[in-house]
Amino acid sequence: MFKVVSSDGTAIACELHGDAGPAVILVGGTLMTRVRHTPLASLLTGNFSVINYDRRGRGDSGDSPVYDVQREVDDLDALIERVGGPVLLFGMSSGAVLALEAVARGSAVSALALYEPPFIVDHARPPLPADYVDRMKAIVARGDVTEALTYFLTVGLAMPDEAIAQMRHTPVWAAWEAVAPTLPYDGQLMADTMSGRPLPTDRWRSVKVPVLVGYGSAGETYMANGAKELAAQGDNYTLHAFPGQTHSVDPHALAPVLTTFFTAVR
Repeated sequence: MFKVVSSDGTAIACELHGDAGPAVILVGGTLMTRVRHTPLASLLTGNFSVINYDRRGRGDSGDSPVYDVQREVDDLDALIERVGGPVLLFGMSSGAVLALEAVARGSAVSALALYEPPFIVDHARPPLPADYVDRMKAIVARGDVTEALTYFLTVGLAMPDEAIAQMRHTPVWAAWEAVAPTLPYDGQLMADTMSGRPLPTDRWRSVKVPVLVGYGSAGETYMANGAKELAAQGDNYTLHAFPGQTHSVDPHALAPVLTTFFTAVR
């Protein structure tokens, strides 16, 4: 484990797995710490030097009083500078959107792989309400992490109340509550891409590197639709369906595809 210091002075906790080749940085999604990607990191070490990190406000990383998407891009840039970019970048869920945003803003990345950015681009599921981020900020400001987490699961993920009630009695609930104060961050990052409208045509226009966009064939229809729409943004995008996978993709299914893609484009 090591730490890098971002441009605003925030310490970002990282782990290096292996030293076999080009650097791959793994970017987690909502509520994830680097623990989530440890199995994937281990599977990639035969071909890559893998950097697995805690996004700001999570795990062993620090935070700042005011959040801005650019600060998270700066965190990635600090990591890239540490390992000597350009790097290969993989983003999961909302972390896929952060990875895409970083490339669009000029981070030194040679290729980008994404898995199920949670876009809502049609009527396959209800969109997030327009005041979602403001309400989430207000809940977090009150310090009610249980309510924040419940609001995210019911409104953000459209999970039924019965499923949430069962999850409250599992170990993952406490782990999620620990990082629940970062829930507004992902809301700001997603911006209006969960509104039920088509993706913006200009937000990632500057992304010219090879991009792999993956989705699970057994997952939510809205995520598959979002992945397909993103992959249609340019000739540098490649769509890949993972047979039998859901949003909780098996690292053993993911690792070979990432290895093939990154090896071909590096």
